[in-house]
Amino acid sequence: MPRSISILGATGSVGERTLDLIRRNRDAWRVEVLTANGSAAKLAEFAREFDARLAVLSDESRLPELREALAGSGVEAAGGRAALCEAAARPVDITVAAIVGCAGLAPVMAAIERGGTVALANKEALVSAGEVMTAAVARHGATLLPVDSEHNAIFQCLQGNRIEDVARITLTASGGPFRTWTQEQLEAATPEQAVAHPNWDMGAKISVDSATMMNKGLEYIEAHHLFPVGLDRLKIVVHPQSVIHSMVEYRDRSTLAQLGPSDMRVPIASCLAWPQRMDTPMAPLDLAAIGELSFFPPDEQRFPATRLARQAIEAGAGAPATLNAANEVAVAAFLAGQIGFTRIAAVVESTLSRYSAPTPASLDDVLGVDREARVFASEMLEHA
Repeated sequence: MPRSISILGATGSVGERTLDLIRRNRDAWRVEVLTANGSAAKLAEFAREFDARLAVLSDESRLPELREALAGSGVEAAGGRAALCEAAARPVDITVAAIVGCAGLAPVMAAIERGGTVALANKEALVSAGEVMTAAVARHGATLLPVDSEHNAIFQCLQGNRIEDVARITLTASGGPFRTWTQEQLEAATPEQAVAHPNWDMGAKISVDSATMMNKGLEYIEAHHLFPVGLDRLKIVVHPQSVIHSMVEYRDRSTLAQLGPSDMRVPIASCLAWPQRMDTPMAPLDLAAIGELSFFPPDEQRFPATRLARQAIEAGAGAPATLNAANEVAVAAFLAGQIGFTRIAAVVESTLSRYSAPTPASLDDVLGVDREARVFASEMLEHA
């Protein structure tokens, strides 16, 4: 029997790659829900192609356009934040949560509260609401599968082993497009340069996060929630080739590493087929052609984002949600040409120093911290 799937954020990079895998294994899947923010035409195109039962736009003002594009298809159309959460709560075999940013928090929680299997590609869910969401997973009996290549690598390396035997988990980072740049070059970096990642094809926001190394800082916080070994056992190493996606060292000093191409279809396929495996269109890994794997410690002078993330999770309470909100505001301002590249981390640090957020006990609390932090971050932009 085909397995049912909902894809939240179907028109983004992770969503499109998920659909590519489904397209190659069409008989194995039944698409229940596809969602997008405002890309009505693209969403309608995918909904028709995959015969989805429901297509949802979070931007309700674009709903008439979506309905017109789906006319005669038999695909139900809906719009708005409430409709998005209702769609996320539909019973399916697996939900791929790939909405970027804090906008994905409520839909992810809706999928978790249904008690199903959630393939999580939304970093901000665990960064901003880690304790709230992991408690919900336990309370509702949900299964959380990490889609991020680093966390998926760790997840694979932990299979068949006890987390109590883990001595260290190492997250690898490509270093982004500016790894070898001087401070002066970083200060003059443009949005076009920042989104040109040397290894991965990602959306603009995630690409900028990779360039600042905030992406790795957010992943550090995620790993803390997904794999509770203690912050002292979580490390980051720069690995420019992006062949080793993360490593787990055990108490006997054996280290297991997951290697693979720099393509998100590999970790997505791992989640879709879990606990089995499925084919992907990727070429086999050719280590002889790659020739060399190198590793460097992160430079937190030029790239302070990993330090800020570590300090935020150590501080606890609402600091991680504040970090995430301030970063979203600062990255958007950089992409809009309002601030320079090096000011992104500066805005985040200033916001963390000015706003002491309370400990969130619910998703509403998390969203409240997020709103307040954005106000502070926006004020910091005026001094950037």
